[in-house]
Parts: sequence; C-alpha cells; structure tokens
Amino acid sequence: MTQYLRQLISLLTATALGGLILLGIGFQAMPALAAIRQLEEAPGQVVYQSRQTLTDQSGQRWQAIAFKRTHPDGKEQVHLRLVGFPGTAAINRSQPLTLTSSLGQTFTAADTSSEIFTNDAKPEPHVGQYDIQPVVAQLRPELTWHLTLATTTQPLTLAVPPATIQEWQAIAQSQLDSPYSP
Repeated sequence: MTQYLRQLISLLTATALGGLILLGIGFQAMPALAAIRQLEEAPGQVVYQSRQTLTDQSGQRWQAIAFKRTHPDGKEQVHLRLVGFPGTAAINRSQPLTLTSSLGQTFTAADTSSEIFTNDAKPEPHVGQYDIQPVVAQLRPELTWHLTLATTTQPLTLAVPPATIQEWQAIAQSQLDSPYSP
C-alpha cells in the first residue's frame, strides 16, 4: 500500500510540475497588452503613449512606442518610435518604414528622427521615429502586420500583433476609454 501511495504522490507531483511549466510557457508566448498612458508635457500639450516589445527576424527585441502629441494650438502628431539595444542596428534614415499586412497590403511611414533631438544633437543609430498618422487608420487590426526597418546593412522585419495595431489606432483616434484609460 505504501508503494502505491508513493507512486500516486509521484504521479501527482509530476503532473502538477508539468502543468506549471506549460502554464509558464503559455504566459510567455502571449503578448501583453500595454496600457495607454496620458502625460501632460506642458500646459495644453498632452501625449498619449503605448509601449510594446517587438522582435525582429533574428530574435532581437525592439521597443515600439506609438504616441500622439496634442499641442495647445490643436495640432496633433502621431509617431512610432523604434528603439533597439545599442549596437543592434544602424537605421538608414533615408528610407521610410514599410508596413506590410499578412495579405500583402503595404504602406510607408516617413522618417522623422530629426524631430527627436534639437540643435546639433543626432539620434542614436539604433533609434528611429516615423510619422504613422497618415496610415494608422488604414491598418486592418484583424491582420498581422510586419514592419520593415531599413538599416545600413540589411532590412529588419518586426512582427506586430493585432492587439498592438488596435492600441495604435486608439491613440491616433483618441478613443481612450476602458480598458485603455490611464
């Protein structure tokens, strides 16, 4: 009887550990929804922002920061800033960012990296910023999108899940009700 109990306890322990491992893998594979943040930079100037981590084809992680800046005069800008680790890649700023859907639909976004810094400072080579305002509303959120980032060596492709596209559209449209409100 005691051998039977030991076998039963071993089986239950192995099953529980296996379940915990699978549960951990499942949580790692699922992208987390980022909260949209609202920041007041100056009186009358508000920034709405979403941060996501995207991975390129070689497994390097990039931070994708979509943000909308509303100025006191009512002017709005919607940008996507991509930040890689130092040494990851040197972005070719003469080329636009290309957005391609899983159905082959393609849009481009102009480089606006020169707006990141003022005076004579230059953006770091692994930081790019793009004007997505003209295209973000046209992105079909039910599709998977790929960003193609031109570099000085070879283009990098980053996969963008549908939930991230939905966040970017919520920022652009200022539809920041639940669950996204700050």
